[in-house]
Amino acid sequence: MEQALLEQIQRLPESVQQEALQYLEDLVAKHTRSTETHTKISRKDAFGIWKGQVWMADDFNAPLEDLQEYM
Repeated sequence: MEQALLEQIQRLPESVQQEALQYLEDLVAKHTRSTETHTKISRKDAFGIWKGQVWMADDFNAPLEDLQEYM
């Protein structure tokens, strides 16, 4: 597989080889980030991660004043 990739890349013009290299570097970076994200936060650690960050108004379920004329 590696040999076949290398042969195909060598057939390309140098400008396209540079573009292919940049694409491969992006793929490696993307894969590394997604792997790190999955290993850093386990499901157990995810529970409560937003505690204190999100709140809901006490009158959340109360009718909205703007809609009184439709009720």
